[in-house]
Amino acid sequence: MPPIRRTLFVAPCRAALLLAVVWLELGGLQAAWAQTAVTLQLRWHHAFQFAGYYAALEQGYYRDAGLAVQLLDARPGLDVVDEVVSGRADFGVGNSSLLIDRLAGKPVVVLATIFQHSPLVLLTRRELAVPSVHDLIGRRVMLEPGADELLAYLRKERIPVERLKFVEHSYNPRSLIDGEVDAISAYSSNEPYFLEAAGLDFQVYTPRSAGIDFYGDNLFASEALLRRNPALVNAFREASLRGWRYALDHPDEIARLIHARYGTGLPLDFFLYEARQTVPLVRPDLVDVGYMSLGRWKHIAEVYADIGMLPRDFDFQGFLYEPARDDLNGLRTYLGAALAAIGLITLVAAYIHHINRRLHRSVAEARLAAERLEASEEKYRLLTETMKDVVWTVDTDSLRFIYVSPSVERLRGYTAEEVLAQPFDASFLPRDADELRALVRQRVRSFLDSPDNAPRFYTDEVEQPCKDGATVWIEVVTTCCRNPRTGKVELHGVSRDISERRASQARIAYMAEHDMLTDLPNRTLVTDRLRQALSAARRNRHRVGLLYIDLDRFKPVNDAYGHAVGDQLLREAAVRMRMCVRESDTVGRFGGDEFVVLLPHIDTGHDAEVVAEKIRIALGESFLIEGLRLDVSSSIGVAIYPEHGSDDESLLLHADGAMYAAKHGGRNRVTVFGED
Repeated sequence: MPPIRRTLFVAPCRAALLLAVVWLELGGLQAAWAQTAVTLQLRWHHAFQFAGYYAALEQGYYRDAGLAVQLLDARPGLDVVDEVVSGRADFGVGNSSLLIDRLAGKPVVVLATIFQHSPLVLLTRRELAVPSVHDLIGRRVMLEPGADELLAYLRKERIPVERLKFVEHSYNPRSLIDGEVDAISAYSSNEPYFLEAAGLDFQVYTPRSAGIDFYGDNLFASEALLRRNPALVNAFREASLRGWRYALDHPDEIARLIHARYGTGLPLDFFLYEARQTVPLVRPDLVDVGYMSLGRWKHIAEVYADIGMLPRDFDFQGFLYEPARDDLNGLRTYLGAALAAIGLITLVAAYIHHINRRLHRSVAEARLAAERLEASEEKYRLLTETMKDVVWTVDTDSLRFIYVSPSVERLRGYTAEEVLAQPFDASFLPRDADELRALVRQRVRSFLDSPDNAPRFYTDEVEQPCKDGATVWIEVVTTCCRNPRTGKVELHGVSRDISERRASQARIAYMAEHDMLTDLPNRTLVTDRLRQALSAARRNRHRVGLLYIDLDRFKPVNDAYGHAVGDQLLREAAVRMRMCVRESDTVGRFGGDEFVVLLPHIDTGHDAEVVAEKIRIALGESFLIEGLRLDVSSSIGVAIYPEHGSDDESLLLHADGAMYAAKHGGRNRVTVFGED
C-alpha cells in the first residue's frame, strides 16, 4: 500500500513567476495576465483534500484568471513553508502552525481557510485497551512534524508528552494495522478508510473533544509575493475558492478526476470515501469556503500560548490577508414550557437547601421538612414521568446520561434504561457528536467561570436518531448545575419534539414562494433566483435568458367551460413547459395565464430562442380535459443578459415588452426584445 499522509512535508519545486501585462479591448481596456506561471505546493500526495485546486484547473478558472498553475505534490523531508518563503513555490497549503512559523520569522500570510475543522486526529487500536487518551502514556506513538494541535491536545488533557514513546512517522497506516505502534497521527478523512478495509477495530481521539478546534489546510503565500504582485495573489485566491465551490458541489466528479488524472495507485473508492469525509470538515452549509475569523485565529493563538508555544501578545498584523470577521455563533434564548421544567429542577434544589437549614432548629421541623420534600419529589416524579417532553441529566465528567425520563420512549423508541446504558454519542447523529461534546465542555467552562456559578439557559435544535432507524428533530433547553451532594457539574435538559413545527415552517415557506394552483415558483421566488443567476453570470461572464409567456385564447376557454377546466389547463400547461427545460432552469407563474422561464446559464441568445420555440410548439398541441379538446397557443418574449438588461427589473420589463410585441405581431410566436 502506498503512503497516504499529507503533512507539512512537501516536494521541491521549480517556480519562475513571469509577469506579462497585456491590454485587451472588450468594451474598454482591461488589465490581465497572459498565462503567468504559478506553482502551488501541496502538503502531501494528490488527494481529495486539495479538490478545489484540481477543480480550478479542470474548469479553466485559473486559465480565465490568466494563470498557468502547476500543482506540486510532496514527499517526506521538505517543509512547505520553507518552499514558499524561499520563492521555490508561490503558494502553499499549511495548517494552523503557520502561527508558529510567523513567530519564527517566516513572513507567511494566510489567504483563505479551507477546512473549518482540522481533520488531524490520533488513531489507536481498540484492542490495546486504550479507553482514554490518558492511557497512551508509555505507549509507542507516531506523531508527524507540524502536528502542533495534537501536542496542544495532549497537554490540554494534562498528559506529560515526555512519557510518550515517540516513533518516527512512517506515513503508512500499516504501522498501526500491523501493531508496530500503538497510536498514529492521521487525518480523519483519510487513514480510517484503510483501517476499515483491513477490518481493524480502532478508536479516534480528536482535539475537538477538549475544545481545541483549529483551522486546517490554509492557503498561504509570502509577504514578499503579496507586496510584489497583490493582483496576482488575489486572482489566484479567487480562482482557487471558485474551484473549491465547484468541487464541493460535485464531489464525486472531482474524486474520479483525481483518481484518473493523478494516478497514485489508490482505488477510486478511497477518493470517494475521502470526499464524503471532507465536506463536513469544510462546512460549506454554514460558511462560504475560504472564510476565516480573526477571533477564531486568536483562540488558536491562545491555545498555543497556554502550552508555551506562542507568547500571549502575538501580533496578527499582516498575518491574515483580509480584515477578519468574527464568527456569529449566537444561540437563541427561548422561554416556554420546557424552560419551566428546567426551572422546576432549580426550585427543587433550592427547596431542599431551605429545608436542610431548618434541620438545625428542631427534629420536629426536620420531620415536617422530610414530609414536604417527599411530597415535592413525588410531584416532580409524576411530572417527569407523565409529561410529553423528555427531562434528562448528564454527568459532564464522564459525558453519560444519569437520568432520563420515561417519555423518551415515546420520542425516540428507546426505553430510559436503554438510553442510560448507551454512550453519550449514541443519542446523536455521528456528524454532530464531536461538536456536541465540545459544546458541552465549552458551556461547563463558562458555568465554572461565571460569578457564583450563575446558571445560563441555552436553546438548540438537534436531530436525534430513533430506534426504528428514523430521526426526530428536537428543541432542547439546557443549563449547567452543580450537584449539591456530589459537587459535580451536571447538564440538565428538557427535549421537545418539534418535527411538526419544522414541517409546518417548511410548508409555510414553500407556500410563500410557490403558486398553489400549478406548484410552480411564484414571482417572489423567480425574482430571487433571477438575481442569483445574474450575480453568478457577472462573476463567471456567461449569459442568462428570460422568457415571458402568455397563453393566447385562454380567457374564452375559461369563460366557456368554467374555472375548473381553466385551472386544469393551466396545470397541464405548466407540466408541458417544465418538460421543455433543464433541471437547472426555472418555470414560474406570475399570475393568471402569464408564466416566466429562467435560463440561468446559456452560451448564446439563440439557446433561449430554441427553448422558447420548444415551449411554443408544446403549448400549441391540443389539450384533452374532461372530454373536451381545447386549443390555445402562446406569445413568448425573450430577453438576454447582458444585451437586454443588467438587472432583474430591466430584464423582466424587456421580456414582458417582447411578449406584447409577439401578441401584436399575430400571437403564437416568439419575439426577442429589440427585434420587433
